[in-house]
Amino acid sequence: MSKAAHEVPVPKVTEAQARRELEWLAREIAKHDELYYAKAAPIISDAEYDALRERNTEIEARFPHLVRPDSPSFRIGAAPAEGFAKVTHAVPMLSLDNAFHEEDIEKFFARVRRFLGLKADTKIDIVGEPKIDGLSISLRYEGGRFTVGATRGDGITGENVTANLNTIADVPKKLSGGHLPAVLEVRGEVYMRHDEFFKINAAREKEGEPPFANPRNAAAGSLRQLDPRVTARRKLDFFAYAWGETTVPLGKSHWEFLDKLKHWGFKVNPLAKLCHSPEEALAFYREIGESRADLPYDIDGVVYKINRVDWQDRLGMVSRAPRWAIAHKFPAQQAQTRLEDIIVQVGRTGTLTPVAVLEPITVGGVVVSRATLHNEDEIARKDVRVGDTVIVQRAGDVIPQIVGVVPQKRPRGAKPYKFPHKCPVCGSLAIREEGEAARRCTGGLVCPEQAVRRLRHFVSRDAFDIEGLGEKHVEEFWEEKLLKQPGDIFRLHERADKIAAREGWGEQSTRNLLAAIDSRREIALDRFIYALGIHQVGQATARLLARHYGSLKHWRHAMEQARHRDGEAYRDLVSIDGIGPSVADEIVGFFAEPHNRKVLDDLLGEVTVADFKAPKGKSELTGKTLVFTGALETMTRGEAKALAEKLGAKVSSSVSSKTDFVVVGAEPGSKAKKAAELGVTMLTEHEWRRLAGA
Repeated sequence: MSKAAHEVPVPKVTEAQARRELEWLAREIAKHDELYYAKAAPIISDAEYDALRERNTEIEARFPHLVRPDSPSFRIGAAPAEGFAKVTHAVPMLSLDNAFHEEDIEKFFARVRRFLGLKADTKIDIVGEPKIDGLSISLRYEGGRFTVGATRGDGITGENVTANLNTIADVPKKLSGGHLPAVLEVRGEVYMRHDEFFKINAAREKEGEPPFANPRNAAAGSLRQLDPRVTARRKLDFFAYAWGETTVPLGKSHWEFLDKLKHWGFKVNPLAKLCHSPEEALAFYREIGESRADLPYDIDGVVYKINRVDWQDRLGMVSRAPRWAIAHKFPAQQAQTRLEDIIVQVGRTGTLTPVAVLEPITVGGVVVSRATLHNEDEIARKDVRVGDTVIVQRAGDVIPQIVGVVPQKRPRGAKPYKFPHKCPVCGSLAIREEGEAARRCTGGLVCPEQAVRRLRHFVSRDAFDIEGLGEKHVEEFWEEKLLKQPGDIFRLHERADKIAAREGWGEQSTRNLLAAIDSRREIALDRFIYALGIHQVGQATARLLARHYGSLKHWRHAMEQARHRDGEAYRDLVSIDGIGPSVADEIVGFFAEPHNRKVLDDLLGEVTVADFKAPKGKSELTGKTLVFTGALETMTRGEAKALAEKLGAKVSSSVSSKTDFVVVGAEPGSKAKKAAELGVTMLTEHEWRRLAGA
């Protein structure tokens, strides 16, 4: 039996294996982001989630040309939930890269030195802060008064929870002290103390309600109440630790900024410490780890931040995280329990995913009963059998991963698990393409589970975003034959009487639903492409396609022409930076299927797809494609790329007719020659800096 693809050491992974695994990782991480950030209902452990992201990062570092447009490296969290108004963050709310070992921290500081061009003896001050296990929040102040509070959401757009945040004593309503910026956005963590958590759970159990699994879920659930009075009854706390938008600089160092926060009336974690070397920072990590059990709130690690703000600005960010900070996570906790069953779930694209059903066990104070097993290779590699005693691992606040089995406790007669070769829902053949880790149902829209999941995807927040038509309603409407394909959603007004007659509905709720549907009859091109649910086409890829083709008419015509692999349309498709042959073939295959074209035509009779509109530029470089060649003298290559991306430019590794500028340093290579041949504008380093305003 072959070894699970994601267990092959990264240095030994082939390019073909890397391409397939990055595809799987993109899907898997996106699923868990949605469960964790949007639904506060994770199904894997923090350790397992972090391992997935770390694996993705390592493979991308080895094969940078395989980085996907929908890579988890470009994504933060999940889209905001329904029920709250949306807030667009003026400055994106970033996530953090994770470290698990001391050597990871040593590598982090080595990267900082290399990026900034620092000498080995240059002192680096670091601020260490306990990593609170809560909910990230942004607070906006205008003229010193609290005006808007929002969750992180997907890092770009969050939920407006201002009314709920107003009930938290730690959130200042009016700032004290002087030298206040006209606009100040403070970021931090809302959390629940252990004593409050136990008190709430005792009350819930007394009233016959299910208890919260842990303080983080309790905090998230309390803050996301549509009725602020519920939030007010549950005492939440807040620590401030970062800033977003501000009209004036907030100091020369992060430590100075923390002092200003305290001066203005914010609560800052008193355990935060200014460390003067990586060794001192690691000692702080060990000290916090030893006292972790005595803290009145949950933490899952320590965050290190480069203290100098000018260095933070130069380091900038990469994808979803800043280069100047990292989270050093605590080790996972483990326990043993019995594997009662293995069930197989069917995803939107037909992927069969095995799930372990565990005898409930408490791990680190949380009762867990399920864990994903990923795929059949994973089951075979660990030789997991029903009835086995398994080692489960938990870090943070979620359901654990299965680390392995305890062979000496295996019951007599336990048989190796045989992965089904037929879909457990529709009975269609489930095939596994050569080289792929996943097995997929071939039933397509014939498979009820796939059909329902595709419809659920179609109405989801990042697609058509139809409020009031949730997963449960889609499933029920499908079963009652009120809808079968996307176009049916926009014809539900013809069945208003049937909907109103359903239990729990009525005329008013039906009118609300139909109004929500009508409000979505016009949709942006990128959201429409994403809503179609084409395999491998996530939000980032949908935006790439929308930006490249501009209109649905142009895109559809080009995709139908791209069926000819040797034609110009196909070459143009795969030339888009971030779209390789695998993704291109999925898109072309979608349009080659007569049923899909029929569904699309039916849908377009009900909705209007707006042409893509590029966001307003912030600089002369916004939307431009740059290539750097040769050695730069005044900044490192990494710093130059980070600056270009910060200004809205796209940095490419190769020159083509679509390249806007080639920045030429000392001893340029063949890229400069090709740029001259194609007539691409070439800039000296001085000209580049002037254009970038550096």
